[in-house]
Amino acid sequence: MPILRLAYITLFLIALFTVFTLWSQVGGQGHLDLIPWYVKLVLASGASYAIVRAAAAAVSGENGWNPQSVRWLGLALAILFLCGVASFYAHTNLEDTGDEGDSNEDTSISSSYRG
Repeated sequence: MPILRLAYITLFLIALFTVFTLWSQVGGQGHLDLIPWYVKLVLASGASYAIVRAAAAAVSGENGWNPQSVRWLGLALAILFLCGVASFYAHTNLEDTGDEGDSNEDTSISSSYRG
């Protein structure tokens, strides 16, 4: 079964790329950049692992949609929901809006041209 292991490793890498692409497209690349690296690592690798386990459960069962594959798919969707929550948190709490600084109200512009 070494070829099957290689297929699952390849599926994991493809799922990892897909999760990051989906996350940046749906949640926004700017918000994804604000999230700490360890949160991105845990969520993306967890979702990719759940996707691979769902595929392995679908292959090992008699039917593709068996209780194990549905459970792993549900876990993958739950982790992807947590990715959305992390993006929302970055949007509301980590994003610099620029409202609280630089209040230069005493700056005035005057025209001294007398033509």
